[in-house]
Amino acid sequence: MNILSRQGALAALALAAAAVALVHHALAQTTPAPAPVRAVATVPGMPPVVDPHDLYSETAAGKLSPVVAGDLARVYVPDLRGNSVDVIDPATMKIVEHFKVGESPQHIVPSWDLRTLWVTNNAEGKTDGSLTPIDPRTGKPGAPIPVDDPYNMYFTPDGKSAIVVAEARKRLDFRDPHTMALQYSISTPGCPGVNHADFSIDGRYAIFTCEFSGALVKIDLAGRKVMGYLQLKMPRVRFKETKLAPGKVWEPGDTEICTAKKGMPQDIRISPDGRRFFVADMHADGVHVIDGDSFTEVGYIATGLGTHGLYPSRDGKRLYVTNRGTHKIHGGRGGGGGVAVIDFATEKVVAYWPIPGGGSPDMGNVSADGRWLWLSGRFDDVVYRFDTSTGKVVEVKVGPEPHGLTVWPQPGRYSLGHTGNMR
Repeated sequence: MNILSRQGALAALALAAAAVALVHHALAQTTPAPAPVRAVATVPGMPPVVDPHDLYSETAAGKLSPVVAGDLARVYVPDLRGNSVDVIDPATMKIVEHFKVGESPQHIVPSWDLRTLWVTNNAEGKTDGSLTPIDPRTGKPGAPIPVDDPYNMYFTPDGKSAIVVAEARKRLDFRDPHTMALQYSISTPGCPGVNHADFSIDGRYAIFTCEFSGALVKIDLAGRKVMGYLQLKMPRVRFKETKLAPGKVWEPGDTEICTAKKGMPQDIRISPDGRRFFVADMHADGVHVIDGDSFTEVGYIATGLGTHGLYPSRDGKRLYVTNRGTHKIHGGRGGGGGVAVIDFATEKVVAYWPIPGGGSPDMGNVSADGRWLWLSGRFDDVVYRFDTSTGKVVEVKVGPEPHGLTVWPQPGRYSLGHTGNMR
């Protein structure tokens, strides 16, 4: 295009823009103002939803509750095979505390009232599970409380109950959130490997993943009953699991026909507007998109090899997706792991952050200021810290098989559990 024709094109664009502006002005004079946003009718006792379009609005950077003022800035890492917890000072990237807990610590869970961090020691294959409390003001553990099979733990949105996910028992145990005395249980017989959960925007139901049946279970929290099960659809193809050469990184590339008959759903997280749930699937290598109210699958997003954990960004616009680098429950070192970044608005992957030399990013959370994504390296005995602006990653060596680490403190008014499902 010569200079004259380019000038003509620019002039045409300017005229078109002016015309559009006039139309918008005319519409503004005749179009009624949009109806006010209706408040979300939540269950009794649940804190109100401040922004119905963004239920993560109160977990933004800087919105720390006065309750956590004075709490130590730390990263708490449960070492599954070490029966211990490593405590990292994020300012120095050094381990500053190490203490023993119960057998097979799986996750470190902030309490609903933000006053306690609970270590879930489920004693895999045994009956002597326990919960170890940590005081976040000192970083020190307290006396463990015997609890049957606490693989994971959540809290009801009204804060009246802790929900101990008794994975091996196919059961959800509702307990006093302070003493852990049993209140009642809900059996989930059709959900082998009941595992991770998230809650509807109004707090009326929760959806849990069923790791070993490739399904989900929906729980009526008020009615204390199972509302139904949903079998997840498998994609036609998935990523091929290959051995990385030394110094190489895994990139989304080679695929294979997906021969897995069922998925292996892991973490689950609700969209900012509360309409959809995203479900990480380690066998499908991506995220299933679920309409929560109708309990139907409405989409699928391929994200990487061995999709596992889900963490919203502090501005509520992106979802960080960890890909553990293997389809296996027990993988090897240096797998094809990395982090995919999904844009909530478009439901598309907008970035992929590989780990040089391979890795196994699993569970974790985002720092209070949103700058860092901290993740356990499940099969590499390290913790990763990703820069959320560039994807650059650094590592900290920790104990054997780190799992559900948490970053503390985190913004938010209350915790729904897991490694910091804050609202």
